[in-house]
Amino acid sequence: MKGLGPVAAAAAAFVGTHFLLSHPLRKPIVDTVGSAAFLGIYSAVAAATLGWLVLAYLAAPAGRLLWPVGDGLWAAATVVMLLASILLIGSIVRNPALPNPGPPTAVPAEARGVFAVTRHPMMWAFALWGICHIAVYPVAANIVVATAIIVLALVGAALQDRKKRRSSPTLGLSGK
Repeated sequence: MKGLGPVAAAAAAFVGTHFLLSHPLRKPIVDTVGSAAFLGIYSAVAAATLGWLVLAYLAAPAGRLLWPVGDGLWAAATVVMLLASILLIGSIVRNPALPNPGPPTAVPAEARGVFAVTRHPMMWAFALWGICHIAVYPVAANIVVATAIIVLALVGAALQDRKKRRSSPTLGLSGK
């Protein structure tokens, strides 16, 4: 495990700053500098912490595989990655939450496509990616990075839903 400290610190910074800037710090920063500047700050922090994570990962010792990875595991991960890819691409098509330079995109009355399966198809795609990468490349540094992505995706989706429920209680999002 020697050499994993920088990877763990960078992963914690990447995930932690996403959560802090997306939730408790967002409103005070937006109120102070405005939405456009906030997006610049958020993007800069995300890029810096991701860069740190990449550099820490590359510098970490390779280690050994913690379990054997055979053809069956590769086949299963390939099928799951296909599902993750469908969720990811589907999350970009007709997504009213994505930035749009034109007029605001209307939210459809009924969820369609991957949005009929989950409110967070992109987040589930990232979580499935992380699970597959842990399964087929079980070395310590990779497990730390993939786990950070899984936590960011799934906890982030839950925090988004909680925030949306608080701001629009009539939306009827499932879960309390």
